[in-house]
Amino acid sequence: MSNFQSVVGIILAGGLAKRMGGGDKCLLPLGGKTLLQRTVERAQPQVSQLLLNANGNSLRFARTRLPVIPDVYPGNLGPLAGIHAGLSWMQTKNPDAEWLASFASDTPFFPADLVTRLFDAATGQHAQLAVAKSQDRTHPIFALWHASLLGKIDQQLQTGDTPRLQDWIKQQKLVEVEFAVENYDPFFNINVPQDLYAAEPLVALVK
Repeated sequence: MSNFQSVVGIILAGGLAKRMGGGDKCLLPLGGKTLLQRTVERAQPQVSQLLLNANGNSLRFARTRLPVIPDVYPGNLGPLAGIHAGLSWMQTKNPDAEWLASFASDTPFFPADLVTRLFDAATGQHAQLAVAKSQDRTHPIFALWHASLLGKIDQQLQTGDTPRLQDWIKQQKLVEVEFAVENYDPFFNINVPQDLYAAEPLVALVK
């Protein structure tokens, strides 16, 4: 099996977007496309199959034509629950896949070589988890998760105590991969309306 075939991707769109006034933040427009469209266009070439993690009525994402995978555990437990949903789907629907690449749906400029670099780092250092980093900041939603992590994540979610993703990954055998910041921050994420305005001029810079 090639590297490409062994990686499934998942876009995490299950957040409540409270700082944006609620609703589906990823459906907001930026430069003539929604944030989700931009995310799909950057993620799809990097993986063998792309999933979308979201809760509620999946019809609102019908235009993406992606399989919409809800959290297995109710209660909006956060991004770890989305990773768990993707790994659970893989175990059932694509057991030959070894890795799950995760992408945020509100960070439209992430690197086009993200998965390749995470994969090389994880396999080269025999790690179960590879996480993107830039400017001394770790970006835990942009990560590559080995299928063997499913049981450990499931145990964590069953406790009902869901730690911040940033804290949970520190307890795992992981490798961090540094990405350069040149004309723009590839991990610039959109949390509040002002971020959306700030992102407009960056669209033209993104390769």
